[in-house]
This record gives sequence, structure tokens and C-alpha cells, in this order.
Amino acid sequence: MADRQTDLHRAAALLAPWFRENARDLPWRKDRDPYRVWISEIMLQQTRVEAVTGYYIRFLEALPTVRDLAAAGDDKLNKLWQGLGYYSRARNLKKAAQAIVNEHGGRFPETYEELLSLPGIGPYTAGAIASICFERPCPAVDGNVLRVYARLTAYGEPVNTDESKRYVTEALRPLYHKGNCGLLTQSLMELGACVCLPNGAPRCEACPLKELCAAFRSGTWERYPVKTEKKARRKEERLALLLKCGDRYALRKRPGHGLLAGLWEFPNTELADPENALGEAAAFAASLGVKPAELLRQTEYTHVFTHVEWHVRAFAFACEAMPESLTWATAKELEAVYAVPSAFRPVAETAGIQE
Repeated sequence: MADRQTDLHRAAALLAPWFRENARDLPWRKDRDPYRVWISEIMLQQTRVEAVTGYYIRFLEALPTVRDLAAAGDDKLNKLWQGLGYYSRARNLKKAAQAIVNEHGGRFPETYEELLSLPGIGPYTAGAIASICFERPCPAVDGNVLRVYARLTAYGEPVNTDESKRYVTEALRPLYHKGNCGLLTQSLMELGACVCLPNGAPRCEACPLKELCAAFRSGTWERYPVKTEKKARRKEERLALLLKCGDRYALRKRPGHGLLAGLWEFPNTELADPENALGEAAAFAASLGVKPAELLRQTEYTHVFTHVEWHVRAFAFACEAMPESLTWATAKELEAVYAVPSAFRPVAETAGIQE
């Protein structure tokens, strides 16, 4: 154990100069403003850096301060988030911003414990903000850091458990000291993202820690990190409708809880019999009071969420009625106003709409 801790301290010393020379030029690294770091960390959960950058810049242009975020309307917030997925992240951002404004006077809390108490902020995000923005000795352990640690030390326990995350956090804590906290957190993240890669062979030749790395020395990188098997996703058959009346398309808002809560959607429902999808689609459209007159187009696709997989049959109908129970939007309004999640994008594409 003593040798392992010695190697970890040596690794921390090697990472700082490596990071200074090799760190990517990312917009959220321009300063240590906790609001900006927080937004980036939440966006980067489950999402690649390349996909986040544009969203991050647009989000901060629209909502430059925590007070702006706290006051933002839900539709505006969801539209800014559209395409990033995992919309509960956006809802929790607003809740946390309101807590910062109402309970902390608009000033970002500086301690790990206060950060952890905010909605949507877990141990990793609290550690990242505390160490990067406030130089607190708080490790931030995400998938990148777990992978680096597992390969560096030949850690053989499954890393996707709370026990392992706590273990690695405590193993890294002694490496943090005044003056290196933010640098160490960012360098561990960067090493995992750019060198100790998650899919395929790591770039060991470019790694500053290769001489200390147990997996590199033994040629066993592919064994680490160990992970427990995930549960199989539940599969659902869905029926979705694009209902067109004149130049407008039917939308409705999803319930405020559950999957895609509070977002706009094209009308959809469970599909009982895939062999009779068209018949069910016509009956469903009629039940909505839109008076379907002509089938314009149809398609089918699969959309994968974390725990469920949708198999969707989508049908576009020209309709003769616009009941008030539905919201009717033009193509331009779909693009500019209404946040329709990517799970329904192929439905819009069925009729050539690029929302």
C-alpha cells in the first residue's frame, strides 16, 4: 500500500507539467468562474466535448449569470438544451440556480458539502467545482478518473459501484494540497479523455505515467477497468404521428414527471400490434379529433435511452381539423421556440421538417 501511495504521489507530480503543455483549449477553461465551470460539467455528463462546445457558448450567451438561469422560463431553457439529451440535467440546473439565488444570495457556495446539497450536483460535480474553482482538496472521480486509476494501480474491483468510487476518491485525496487542487482534477480528467482512452487501445506512448502504470508494465490494459454488467434495456413499441394542417403541425407537452418530462412532443402512444401499425395510427389520429385525410409518408426507427429502447413507427397525415387540445406550430416555430427532443426528430424528418 505504501508503494502504491508513493507511485500516486509521483504520478500527481508528473501530471501538472504534462497538463500545462498538452491541455486542450476549451471555452470553460478560460477562467475559474464557478457558474461557467458548473454549466460545462453538467453538459459534459453523458455527452462528448465536441458536441458540448457549441451548446455551452450559446447557453452562456443567453443565460450569462446564475440569476439569469434562475429566472429562465422552462421552454427557453429546454430549447437551449435541445439536442443534448438527459433533460433532467437542465431542470436541475434551474432548481440549483434558484437555490443559489434564494439561499446563498446569488453567490456560488464554495464548500464541497454546500455544493453537494444543490439539486443535480453529485459527488463528482461537487468535487470538480470545489477543486477547480475554489482550490479545495476534493477529488472529482468520474469515468475518466476511474479508468486512469484502475490501469495505473491494476485495481481489479468493478469501478461502476458506489463503493469503488468512494475507495478511489479516498485514495486520491492525499494527493491534493493547496495550490494543486484544480490542476490535479483537470489533469486527471484530461489524461482519461485524451490518452487513457475508454474504447480501444490507450495511447500509452503519449502517457506521462506509463513508467508508473501497472497495466502498461504488464501489458494488461484491456483488463481494466473492470465493470459489472448492465441490465438489459427494456424495449417498447411506439406509434408516433406527424399531423399537418395547412402550414402547422400538432404538438403536445409531456407530463412534468418521468421520461422527457415537460418537453414538447409529436403525439405518440404505445403500439399494440406492429403488424397493424397503419390501422392503429389512423385510429389514434382520429381519436385526437384532427380528421386525418391523407397519409403523406411513413417511417420506422429505433431510439435508445439509458434504460429503455423505443421501436417507433411514425406516420405523417394531412388533417382537416386543428383541435385546441393540441398546440399547432409552424416549421419556423418548431425550429425557434419549441424544444422537441431528439427521440422525435425522425418524426419531423418524415415530412421533411428540420426542427
